[in-house]
Amino acid sequence: MSETTTRPAVLILLGPPGAGKGTQARMLEEAYGLIQLSTGDLLRAAVAAGTPAGMAAKAVMEAGGLVSDEIVLAILKDRMAQPDTAHGIILDGFPRTPGQAEALDALLAGQGLAIGAAVSMEVDDAAMVQRVSGRYTCEGCGEGYHDAFKQPREEGVCDKCGGTAFKRRADDNAETVEARLKAYHEQTAPLIAYYAARGVLKTVDGMGSIAAIADDLGAIVKQVTA
Repeated sequence: MSETTTRPAVLILLGPPGAGKGTQARMLEEAYGLIQLSTGDLLRAAVAAGTPAGMAAKAVMEAGGLVSDEIVLAILKDRMAQPDTAHGIILDGFPRTPGQAEALDALLAGQGLAIGAAVSMEVDDAAMVQRVSGRYTCEGCGEGYHDAFKQPREEGVCDKCGGTAFKRRADDNAETVEARLKAYHEQTAPLIAYYAARGVLKTVDGMGSIAAIADDLGAIVKQVTA
């Protein structure tokens, strides 16, 4: 059963690929009624729905261009107007730069809202390389496994569906993960400074257990909705 909140929570999750942002966002959705908003998903949904902002994004993408911040913000504004976001939202993948963060602040201010917390999921880079590069999934049902942390109970047989075919993402290798982490730290450092200066930056140990991270994030949600 979802917990009620006294005012909408606006949470930003910051963390490199593989840090578990998606898993934690789903748990926050279930526990607190928040809605995860991923810019990639929002763009695809807006294009499919044929909204004005979605059609503008489609034209840019078909021309091989990058969707502007203005279009992304328009799509985000449309989504936030839907009633299921009344308890609050979790932003994943946006903003990526201080300029985008300033534009987001202006959008929220226009709706009487503000960032409650920007949460940096702190990780150990070497451990992250091991975590991500060891992942693989069942081709049949998508159940996730890991070379070191979660192997099937019976070697070569999926616990969930009994399938025997498994796959790895082509970019889940040590070299690619190291490059992604380097890019993440370079791109996100200014954003962390931006939110720290505004007094809304929080940090959690992104290398803890799923349950421990969920508890830490839950405590932050309670703080910003109290």
